Amino acid sequence: MANFYNDNPDLKHHLHHPLMEKIVALKERDYTDAAKYDYAPVDFADAMDNYERVLEIVGEICGGVIADNAESVDHDGPTVADGRVIYASGTQANLEACRKAGLMGMAMPRRYGGLNFPITPYIMAADIVSRADTGFENLWGLQDCAETLYEFGNEDQKSRFIPRICQGETMSMDLTEPDAGSDLQSVMLKATEQPDGTWLLNGVKRFITNGDSDIHLVLARSEDGTKDGRGLSMFIYDKRDGGVNVRRIENKMGIKGSPTCELVYKNAKAELCGSRRLGLIKYVMALMNGARLGIAAQSVGVSEIAYREALAYAKDRKQFGKAIIEFPAVSEMLSVMKAKLDASRTLLYETARFVDMYKVYEDIAKERSLTPEERKEMKYYSKFADACTPLIKGMGSEYCNQNAYDCIQVHGGSGFMKDYACERVYRDARITSIYEGTTQLQVVAAIRHVTTGTYRALIDTYAAQDVKPELEGLRAKLSEMCAAYDKAVQYVLEVNNPEYTDFMARRLVEMAGNIVMGHLLVLDANRNEAFIGSANVYINMGQAEVAKHADYIASVSPEQMQYYKA
Repeated sequence: MANFYNDNPDLKHHLHHPLMEKIVALKERDYTDAAKYDYAPVDFADAMDNYERVLEIVGEICGGVIADNAESVDHDGPTVADGRVIYASGTQANLEACRKAGLMGMAMPRRYGGLNFPITPYIMAADIVSRADTGFENLWGLQDCAETLYEFGNEDQKSRFIPRICQGETMSMDLTEPDAGSDLQSVMLKATEQPDGTWLLNGVKRFITNGDSDIHLVLARSEDGTKDGRGLSMFIYDKRDGGVNVRRIENKMGIKGSPTCELVYKNAKAELCGSRRLGLIKYVMALMNGARLGIAAQSVGVSEIAYREALAYAKDRKQFGKAIIEFPAVSEMLSVMKAKLDASRTLLYETARFVDMYKVYEDIAKERSLTPEERKEMKYYSKFADACTPLIKGMGSEYCNQNAYDCIQVHGGSGFMKDYACERVYRDARITSIYEGTTQLQVVAAIRHVTTGTYRALIDTYAAQDVKPELEGLRAKLSEMCAAYDKAVQYVLEVNNPEYTDFMARRLVEMAGNIVMGHLLVLDANRNEAFIGSANVYINMGQAEVAKHADYIASVSPEQMQYYKA
């Protein structure tokens, strides 16, 4: 039986990053839970062994159940009857396998029935699940909504809802409406407070992933007379209370096992989560950042299956008397696919570690005052997490789509047929660069980290780390790329035209991403020579991309923007 964790040594490489020892010690409060729970680790080695064992279970379920069901789930999909979603039989089997294995609520504290995992191994599980079935990761991965509930709900809410998630109930985040897509300030679902302190929700939500879930986090307008984000609050809706029906399931290109629903709220009883007016300004922003990291993990998982499918076919397919992998055009394509996969994955786990560091300090701050050094560290990692999240979501999802495209290309005409998994992978991949904020919106979020120097500071921290002499040549190329990037940034800033900055934003962000991921791959290669190939391939590719963007910025003046207005 295939095991999607054990067959991928790259995952173990990232799990055993040097920073994990500090993350785990903080997360485990120096392992004090061991006195309360018999399954809590007693030290770092014990904790890592726990993560490995659970990830092996994830890998086994993914390789032996979820992947086997992926084709039938894609074919059958969910249905609606009497306002309720009925999952495909394969999806039901997948959920049951995950519930029995205790894989729900992985990152939640033990006092609520969770495993108290850091974000990093949880994201690794999402990576593995996405490789098995991209659509199913949406159902399984929405348990991450519990993180927002844990962060902003009151103790009564946490004690009532989080144990249910840990026991296997599902979640959704109900944000989008027919007239409010990415512009969430336009949300109009009406929330009306009742004399007993509860709220009634009325209106329509659209494009809601797993919309018939057990527990919903809902963005709704609580303040009469408002039309912007300041009038929005977040609510918890419990399916047990009734009042929400599924009008229809969207007929999608891919991720067909994941029901994307249109919901009708009619006097649906709900309760306020956190404070009024902060629903969009604070809570949804936190929710979205977590979701974007999840989509980044999903993108890496899709890149993984795309690369593996292409590699296996290229080794097996014979043309002109030899396997097509022996042709330079094909072997180059596969090498670039692997480099994009490795680059995406290394930034994914770097971002996850940044999130782990600042989140754990935020959690500790609920128990005691942080020291000045701890507050400084929290701010440091929060800044880089904020910068890297849109970078990995944006570029990781684009690489995922490129790898899915190239997987089809390696298969040739066969890739256009439903006989091969790559056809489904190609359809599933497309959504990753759209939902939870399109690539264009990730650029909007990322560009301020170009103009304020956050990415440059991150690059400097990587460049300052010692590496083996044989990697210095790659470092020299990265230094050249950085010089071109600095020149391009300086030129755009000196123009001092916000419209021109927005026009060039995508190119500047991609340049920064190429350099950041290049440095991370060099550091991976420094710890593990298995990454030397990808480091060389990616940096060579990145060098060409940076030069291309730099040339474009230098040659297109602000005056020429008039020609780019449709």
